[in-house]
Amino acid sequence: MAPEALECPVVDVIIIGAGPCGLAAAARLREETPSALFTDEEHQRYHWLKRHSGRMALVRAHNRTLNSAGKHGRRVSQKGQKGEVHWCKTGTKSCTGTRSPSQPSILVLDSSGDRWLEKWNRSFEKLQIPCLRSPMFFHVDPGDRDGMLAFSRETGREDELWEIPGCVGQELSKHKKKKRQSMPSSKVEIAIDERDRKDYFSPSTKLFADHCTFTASRYGLDKSGQILVQEARDITYDYVPDYSNTEKLFTVKTDKGCFHAKAVVLAIGPGNTKNMPWQMSKTEITGACHSLDIKTFPDPGLKAKIKSRRETNVVVVGGGLSSAHIIDMAVKAGVSKVWHFTRGELKVKHFDIGLTWMGKFKNYEKAVFWSAESDEERLDMIKTARNGGSITPRMHKVLKQHVAHKKLSICTHTTIASKYYDPVSGTWQLDTTPPMPDLPRIDYIYFATGVSSNVAELPLLGSMNRDHPIEIKQGLPCITEDLTWKHDIPLLVTGRLAALQLGPGAANLEGARLGAERIAWTLERALGRAKDEDRELSRVSFCGHGNRYDCLSNQPQHSVMVSA
Repeated sequence: MAPEALECPVVDVIIIGAGPCGLAAAARLREETPSALFTDEEHQRYHWLKRHSGRMALVRAHNRTLNSAGKHGRRVSQKGQKGEVHWCKTGTKSCTGTRSPSQPSILVLDSSGDRWLEKWNRSFEKLQIPCLRSPMFFHVDPGDRDGMLAFSRETGREDELWEIPGCVGQELSKHKKKKRQSMPSSKVEIAIDERDRKDYFSPSTKLFADHCTFTASRYGLDKSGQILVQEARDITYDYVPDYSNTEKLFTVKTDKGCFHAKAVVLAIGPGNTKNMPWQMSKTEITGACHSLDIKTFPDPGLKAKIKSRRETNVVVVGGGLSSAHIIDMAVKAGVSKVWHFTRGELKVKHFDIGLTWMGKFKNYEKAVFWSAESDEERLDMIKTARNGGSITPRMHKVLKQHVAHKKLSICTHTTIASKYYDPVSGTWQLDTTPPMPDLPRIDYIYFATGVSSNVAELPLLGSMNRDHPIEIKQGLPCITEDLTWKHDIPLLVTGRLAALQLGPGAANLEGARLGAERIAWTLERALGRAKDEDRELSRVSFCGHGNRYDCLSNQPQHSVMVSA
């Protein structure tokens, strides 16, 4: 089959997905002086960074002007005759919406809406989640690790930072440390240096959303036409007539047309395959739904029963944080009793992965992960770190209050063995393992059972899997360390699908920012924007060898080299 002729202009990068991973990647591609993710010494240890040695951007030392607060390092907006200006942490200023010729052109495709994080924000609003689970130093701003803290202070919204209780504690005595060694791991993850207390706060949902909007605006990513409301359905990589016989292009087909790009970033999350205990019939879907399919809460039929003051019983299946919020919503909506089914123990953790992966000095775990000799070994580390769904101590306290008021029954190690749905009464008869003789007829079932990740089953990647197959381990693609599909195919993967390279935190905000950093390095080479002389000049300083200031002698006047 002949490739399609060129029908539209070619952009440098198409990002599929306007969620946090997509925004993090787009913002990083517009940031010339990203904040460091690692120290110089840690950079030196990781073999996968050696190939990127020296690719450091230069900070042009314009007139260093103090902002209205009289301090460098703040980000505030000032309105002037020439438009809005943002002060960056370097003391330089950049105009909103500008893009230098060295920065790639970006087009974003998302079926949820024409704004960043449209689906993300709707999901948080639907489940009435008041704050994020991640600490506030995990965000999409590539320019400043403490950007969220600065934004909250500059906007006077520090009261929207929720402290993560019990996460930070004083240094323990030797006696207590010995005692802790015999405690369960869930009890151990509480010792963080007291000096880091300010870092362990979570932003409110609204604060995080506003900070993302601010970040998109600062990098000129909120312009009309930046995000197109189109569903990407197929990706091919081949020569395109009327363009070039030596350079291949990506052709991204959507439900409304097609687009061409030199590189594609896949930032789609886990995909759309919902985990369900059984395939529901058309009759059964009137009495149950997956948490991602909730349109109104409670369900109209259930709401009518509550309004008529009838006794109502709801089952929530799943042990993750979404299940806890659905339970709380159901009780507050007036449901008589909620039954919570989990396959194992109800795990209570501050974060969905271990604190050793989330802390400020988490690079030891990452070094072990990146040093693994096989993808199977990395998979085992991912499973151990995530260990299934869990809820936060804050929501666990809420659930215990509902249990105390006899509004909730938590049934661990419980599964549904058989079921029958009566469409006349709109109720379920459930048999469980182990048996629960006192279980009444259930009015509605909510499945908070998550989504599976399997690139082999994604229709969007059908052509790529056929024409450019790669190895897949338990649904995750074995991509390169540069996050590309193959070394010669610049289809970059970020988010949960990049877990074999980014680690257990790939699906989190921390993974989004780390993935964006690697994507920027890779695209710099793929799009031909890396300069060999600049790479060589800063190679020594990047690796931490020799005198890192030697390279400044060959730089233009008023330039400052920044280490990553």
